[in-house]
Amino acid sequence: MSYRKRTAALASAAALAGSAVWMAAPVARAEVVEVNYQCKTPIGDKSAVSPIDIKGVRSGSGYRVTMSWQKGVSSSPVELGKGAMTPSATIALGGADSGTLSVSGPANDAAIPANTPIKISDLSGTYTPKKSGEVTFTAGVLTIKALGTTTTCTPTNDPGPSLTLDVTAASGGGATGSAQGGGSGSDTGAGLPQTGPEGSALALGTLGGTVLLAGAAGTLWLTRRHQEARAGR
Repeated sequence: MSYRKRTAALASAAALAGSAVWMAAPVARAEVVEVNYQCKTPIGDKSAVSPIDIKGVRSGSGYRVTMSWQKGVSSSPVELGKGAMTPSATIALGGADSGTLSVSGPANDAAIPANTPIKISDLSGTYTPKKSGEVTFTAGVLTIKALGTTTTCTPTNDPGPSLTLDVTAASGGGATGSAQGGGSGSDTGAGLPQTGPEGSALALGTLGGTVLLAGAAGTLWLTRRHQEARAGR
């Protein structure tokens, strides 16, 4: 095989290796899921359907998980003034882990008119896995506290997971993951790699690019060796 054919073959092999890494590595999956809530309110039962979006951002040894509602749920017979309503919720864990993750967020930043669907702010919490593997995150019970009353909204349509992550535990323990709620949904995890689909794609693209660069470096080394051998003749 000629020198040019050998170098072309090496470059092709590096490109294929990068493609193989891209195809084989796991990717986080996220999708918006319709959740049918049945709410127990101080004035009786109500129902509401809202698309739910859950995202995860790597944060230290854990993951910052944020839950978002695309439509309002429940309502109040009287106006809720600014700061009168405080939401919180649970996210059911499945797959490699079990239990629930508690998420919470700020009180309403503007008044909510009477008999109007209540828009829930983004709720977030920190999930710390104790076991590595694929973990699913599914919308759980929503709790709304306002004017001394409590409303609970429970999913009734057995919604599927809104997020699936391949998580890595800080140590190789076999216990289930721990969860901690709190904070505002405005936390974007600046400077941290995102674990949702876009973040995983960026990370994997970087890894594939590293393989391609390694192949290119090998080709450059062979080229230099060939030139030195010709000069020495």
